[in-house]
Amino acid sequence: MYNWDLIERLLHEVQNGAGKPFAPRRYAEDLAEELDQAGESVDNLDHLRAEAARYEARLLESGFIEPRPEEEGGNGENFVLTPRGAQLLSMLDSSIPGSERPRDVLDEAGDTALTPEVFDRIAPKANLSE
Repeated sequence: MYNWDLIERLLHEVQNGAGKPFAPRRYAEDLAEELDQAGESVDNLDHLRAEAARYEARLLESGFIEPRPEEEGGNGENFVLTPRGAQLLSMLDSSIPGSERPRDVLDEAGDTALTPEVFDRIAPKANLSE
């Protein structure tokens, strides 16, 4: 099962990352701190940091993010969202009412949810009413 809150955080950081290096482990720490302030504890911060680094690799290899072009603030250490990544972010965006349904659809796909072929097939279903 994926940590969708962490993936959402990573995608937002990609979206806003022009000119600065992408730092998934730091973003995991930021998320843990926010959860702690909201009264939710993170059991293992080291695991969350490692998970963030694995998600970075998975998002890149599955075509959700790609290296940011230099003319868009790329420095060789940051990314941009691809159309697939933008779609995933819109599905995960917790600030949008009803964001639980897309996450449920993703969860139903299990470990294959971020496989390009599976994601491309299930993403349209996430926006449909039950």
